[in-house]
Amino acid sequence: MTQTISSLEGFVRKIRNVKPEHDEVLIYRGHSNRRTYKLIPSLLREQRYRDAEHTILRELVSTHPADFASDSTTLEQLVRVQHYSLPTRLLDVTWNPLVALYFATKNGDGPAAEVIVFRVKKDIVKFYDSDTASCIANLAHLSAKEKERIDFELCDDAFNTQQPIDRLLQFVRSEKPYFRSGLVPSDLQTAIVVKPKMNNRRILAQSGAFILCGMMVDLEKSPPNGIHIERININGKKKKVIRNELDRMAINDSTMFPEIEKAALYIKSKL
Repeated sequence: MTQTISSLEGFVRKIRNVKPEHDEVLIYRGHSNRRTYKLIPSLLREQRYRDAEHTILRELVSTHPADFASDSTTLEQLVRVQHYSLPTRLLDVTWNPLVALYFATKNGDGPAAEVIVFRVKKDIVKFYDSDTASCIANLAHLSAKEKERIDFELCDDAFNTQQPIDRLLQFVRSEKPYFRSGLVPSDLQTAIVVKPKMNNRRILAQSGAFILCGMMVDLEKSPPNGIHIERININGKKKKVIRNELDRMAINDSTMFPEIEKAALYIKSKL
């Protein structure tokens, strides 16, 4: 998929030629600069974020508890704070390729962009209440030192006797009292696609989903089993043309960000 796209029509033709297997689904992500943006969740981009993972979520919840009152799981909290740009293990993706194209063409003409197409095995697509999702999401409560002490070479029974894993299980069971089985080592070392609750206007508008990354996951260099990545290059000099074409399809700042301030700015920009 090396051809560079210069129009909405060309992009749609390209997408139509991507044929998933019967056991695959397609999800998408847009990068407005294909040289500088990487498939790395915000938490994993800097060491200082990784070191503070076990405190930054608590810090925000402790100072704004009312905003999290309706969240019953760590995953739901992570989805909420992702909205406010707090570093998490979540990578935003969308079911709608045109939404990905919208994000790829942000910021006006300039650097070459890209839309990433993920061909994902259906068995690693999980709902918001998935046990696997809970196990990965609750890594947010372990300190960096605790995560470093996890020995993934141990067999299942011995693996679950480790102090960091025992503590992780406590967090999982606090939100899922029925969870009595042990943790599967490979579950913490993979990435899954999560379908969140559509209780957020922005997620709903953007047909949003997330890739939830466990430990030692590198989507850029070696995607885990079940995720195959293809890239569609977007001509950086044609971003404005494509954005205008998307606008005619009602995909613009106002519809992608339904908050009233975004709608006001969009109306102003059209004057």
